[in-house]
Order: sequence, then structure tokens, then C-alpha cells
Amino acid sequence: MVENRPWLNVATHLILIIGVAIVVFPVYIAFIASTQAPGTFYRSITPLLPGPSMIDNYWEMLTTGMSTAGAPPLWLMLINSTWMAIIITVGKISISIISAYAIVYFKFPFRTFAFWIIFITLMLPVEVRIIPTFAVVSDLGLLNSYVGLTLPLIASATATFLFRQFFLTVPDELMEAARVDGAGPIKFFKDILLPLSRTNIAALSVIMFIYGWVQYLWPLLVTTDSRYYTVVMGIKRLAARGDTEPQWNLIMAAVILAMLPPVLVVIFMQRLFVKGLVETEK
Repeated sequence: MVENRPWLNVATHLILIIGVAIVVFPVYIAFIASTQAPGTFYRSITPLLPGPSMIDNYWEMLTTGMSTAGAPPLWLMLINSTWMAIIITVGKISISIISAYAIVYFKFPFRTFAFWIIFITLMLPVEVRIIPTFAVVSDLGLLNSYVGLTLPLIASATATFLFRQFFLTVPDELMEAARVDGAGPIKFFKDILLPLSRTNIAALSVIMFIYGWVQYLWPLLVTTDSRYYTVVMGIKRLAARGDTEPQWNLIMAAVILAMLPPVLVVIFMQRLFVKGLVETEK
């Protein structure tokens, strides 16, 4: 039993406040920087209050701010990143849940071996697989396309493992009752397993969306056409401008805009996300 001690409550809240401040302060500085006039950070110390150029900076970034870095407008890269994140999320969830369903509920030779082969891929970092994967994508003519950006990334051993572990906790009586009622494998999957997996799907969807959104190395390899640049690529190009001084006000405006979609996804999916991570009883 936890004792209710006032000093303990004060210490706990103080630690939480300090932790939140450490996490939020860099984001706050990025927002303040995005509202300043060009060159502010080269003339004085970092200001802590918003500047007068917020609207101008954000409008310039959304329209023409990336042209000096050889990239398309930010709005186009935001769309590219959104499509990439959505396709990766839907692909990973779809393939993983079907794979886990087949491994748990279908009896076929070497099904456990097949699962462990999938699971072992977790031990292979992306850097190990990226060259042969690029060669396959190039040979298939998928460079500079949404298919090339997303197809190699839609398989997920982690999601397959998590769905498998959840399906193993589903009582066998549900499957027997569905079989007695005349439900086939597809109906059992659609009407029973999918509703039970709703919170797991929501939690994994948030994680996979952010995973797809922050991709940098793979889009950098498979895209040479600026029409397929992602927002992370654009920010990197804007920050590395060679012999010219980086325009930190525009870079930070792009950073804040790039943060909004994943933050909104987490906010709107928060309840299901937390429930899917902590729920142990179905």
C-alpha cells in the first residue's frame, strides 16, 4: 500500500515538472527560433520570447523556402511524408496481423520455424539489408516512386511477434464456438479477432506511423527526383547549405511543421494507444 505523504507528493510532482521541462524546452526554443527575423541568432543571444516574423517564416517555408536548398515547397514534402507514413503503417499492420493469424491458427509444416525466421530479422539492422534491398528496388525500376519508398519497409517482425503473442492469449473456446456456429477462417478473423485486436492495432499504428514519418536514409537512397523528397530530407538539405549560413529561422519553422502530423496522431490516438500498451485482459 502506498502511503499518502505530502512531502512525497511534492517531490514526485517536482520530478515530473523537471522531466517535462527538459523534454519541452528544446521544442520551445525551436518554436521561438521559427518566429525570429533572419540573422537573429548571429547577432545576439538566443531570445526566449516569440519574434515578429512568425507568419512570414511559416508562409515562406510552405511556399518557396526550400528552393534555395534544391528542394520542392514544404507542403509537397509534407504530403510525400504523409503518404509514406500511411502506406507503411497500413502495410505493416495488414501483413503482420495476417502472418500472425496464419502462424497461430493454421496447422502447416514448419510454422514455428517460419515464425522464428521472421523474428530473427529483428537482429539485422537496416544498414545490413539496405544495399541488397536497394539493388532489388533498382532492378525492378521502382526508384523515384511511392512504391519504392514504401514497399521494402512494410514488413514488420515486431508487429508480427506482438500480434502472435496476443492471439495466443485468445481462449480456444472462442474459436470452437465460432466453428460450431459455422464461421469459417475468414469470418472468425474478421468478426472476432479484429475487434479484439482493436487496441493493439491502434497502438502499433501510432508507432508505425512515426517510424514511417521519420525515415531519412532509405528515401535518401531511392529518390533523386525532388518531387518525391520527404520532409526530413528537406530539413537536412536546408541545414547543410555548404558555404552559406543556415537560415535557422526557416529551418526551425520547417521542424515545427514537420512535428505537427505525428504529434496530432499521438494526441488523437492517445487513449487507444495507452490502452493497447497497458491492457492485459481482453
